[in-house]
Amino acid sequence: MALPEFNQFGDLPPGVHKTSLDEVINRFGSGSDRRGVVTQKLRHIYDLAKRTGHLNRLVVFGSYITNKSEPNDVDVILVMDETFVLDQCPPEASALFDHAIAQARYGASIFWIRPNMLMSETMDEFIAYWQIKRDGTQRGIAEVREGEDSNDSQ
Repeated sequence: MALPEFNQFGDLPPGVHKTSLDEVINRFGSGSDRRGVVTQKLRHIYDLAKRTGHLNRLVVFGSYITNKSEPNDVDVILVMDETFVLDQCPPEASALFDHAIAQARYGASIFWIRPNMLMSETMDEFIAYWQIKRDGTQRGIAEVREGEDSNDSQ
C-alpha cells in the first residue's frame, strides 16, 4: 500500500499507514546527506532486529517520515513476538533493547514491546498512541509488518 502525500504541516496524515520497509526507504531515504545517513541507521536497526528471529512489526515515526530535509534521527518501535527473550537475543542485537545505549550507539530512539507487556490496551491501540505529537496534534506513522517487506534479504 502506497504511503499518502504529506498534509499542510509536512506530516503524513493521521493514521497508522501499513507499508514495506522498501517503500519507507524509497520515500524518505534521500534528498539530503542527513537523510541518507539516517536511512542507513534505520536499515541497520531493522537488520539487527530481524536477526533475533522475533520481530513482528517495525513502527517508524518522528521527523524521519516528514518532509523535513534534515531529520533529527529515526524513531522506531520494535514489536517483538511473545516468545522473545531479551537474554537470548544475539549479542550484536542486544543494544537495540536498551534505549540509552541504542540512542548513543545508533543515534536513534528505539522503543520495544511484546504484546504480553500491555496491561489494558491492544497492540494496535498502543501503536496508534505514537501518532500524537508533543503539541497534542496527530501525525501519521508507518508500520512495517514482518514478512511484508519486498527486499528482506538486503
